[in-house]
Amino acid sequence: MLAYIYWNPDPVAFSLGPLQIRWYGLLFALPFVIGYFLMQHFYKRENQPVKYLDTLLTYVILGAIIGARLGHCLFYEPEIYLRDPIRILKIWEGGLASHGGAIGVIIALWLYSRKTHQSFWWTTDRVAILVGMAGACIRFGNVMNSEIIGKPTNLPWGFIFARVDDIPRHPAQLYESLAYLLIFVLMLYLYYRYLNRKITIPEGYFVGLLLILVFSVRFFIEFLKEPQVGFEQNLALNMGQLLSIPFIIFGLWLMVRKHKIPTQKKQTS
Repeated sequence: MLAYIYWNPDPVAFSLGPLQIRWYGLLFALPFVIGYFLMQHFYKRENQPVKYLDTLLTYVILGAIIGARLGHCLFYEPEIYLRDPIRILKIWEGGLASHGGAIGVIIALWLYSRKTHQSFWWTTDRVAILVGMAGACIRFGNVMNSEIIGKPTNLPWGFIFARVDDIPRHPAQLYESLAYLLIFVLMLYLYYRYLNRKITIPEGYFVGLLLILVFSVRFFIEFLKEPQVGFEQNLALNMGQLLSIPFIIFGLWLMVRKHKIPTQKKQTS
């Protein structure tokens, strides 16, 4: 008989009087803290003005939260939230979409660059290096919440999410978390490799690479997930996959357009 992994953690990490601190909230906040210090390191190493970092953090946090919330409300359950728009503000009820978060962060970085007159592509490329780490933390938060579960499996590492049912399932959230962590390590390695070898990083290089890797991972792992909303039952591709395709295409466009190999013109006699 296969020994599956019985999973039933308390979503609440600890309590401060009446206030309950959930694992998901901690793991959502952690990337912003780590990211701040890594961006500070990038700024100092490349002689950029560190004084703008607090402004950058504020813009990215607001862009990520607002974008992720609106993304969930409009992409996954528009009929509910358009009928009762005030529910959009009830973020404590849950419901964040990574695709919306990505759009929100891009808009926030554009607004940040307009306000501070800092290079949009320089900043966005450095933030892109950190996104894999953020995705890994957030997906592990989903594991702690026993949400976004995978389809049934007979594999020995199948998780029985006790808060859901007693069926062994793919830990799809964990697959994503580990994949995003590897993407973060790869991006950080490439960044230091290029800097140490004094190789110029083309504009949009890390943004394009991130979009291709993250949303390709998301596209394929979606095949192992249970549908998140009812209307996905009859779709050949679910909403997460459909939304991932434009990001992958945009990433490929960035890599081709921004990473052209210069060629020397031929001399004519």
